[in-house]
Amino acid sequence: MRPDKKDITLRFTSTTFEELNLLLQFSVATSSTGIKVHSTTRPEVIAACESLFDKGLVSQRDGGYLTDSGIEALGHAQALSGLLGEKK
Repeated sequence: MRPDKKDITLRFTSTTFEELNLLLQFSVATSSTGIKVHSTTRPEVIAACESLFDKGLVSQRDGGYLTDSGIEALGHAQALSGLLGEKK
């Protein structure tokens, strides 16, 4: 059954995609490696980083380290990326 266009509700916004992509920049191997989002970065990435901070997933407005919740979110993002990623 194919959904009608009016029945489709977009769950992932462009901001959500930016947040997921930003989460995937963090290292799984160690929680002691953070990231820094510079002021010259695309505004969408800066907004995504600030949103992750507001949600308590990163330690600083410009990146920093993943919080415990951020580490959990990264695991989910990696799983989703693996499931939806292109098969080689």
